[in-house]
Amino acid sequence: MKLQTVKHTIDTRGNTHIVDITPIVIGELEKSKLVNGNICIFIPGSTASVTTIEYEPGLLKDLPEILESIIPSGKPYHHNKTWGDNNGHSHIRAAFFGSSLNVPFQNGELMLGIWQQIVIIDFDERSRKRNFVIQLIGE
Repeated sequence: MKLQTVKHTIDTRGNTHIVDITPIVIGELEKSKLVNGNICIFIPGSTASVTTIEYEPGLLKDLPEILESIIPSGKPYHHNKTWGDNNGHSHIRAAFFGSSLNVPFQNGELMLGIWQQIVIIDFDERSRKRNFVIQLIGE
């Protein structure tokens, strides 16, 4: 078994900005020369998440809209009162999606569904540079 860890940075706009990182993950798998194993994608921080979605224009609008209806940004969250900021909703949304994703690969290819892409979602209220980690384990 071989283990490789790489770090990447992307620019995000906040406010439920969804970024397709599938090409980055595929590129790291290709560079690794691993054939079978698992890839873990992890995003440090508590206001962004990594997940999968069909990365298409309708869902890129639907997801932020549904999140606004179930975890609204304008609600007076206790977190906002505690820290004097306005991103309590960002932390709650990120907790629902989680900070990591594990994807198996076989014969050098990710075992994603045909319409499934790996995305980072930035829920915070501002643009920023988001770091994320890709860790590969396999043979």
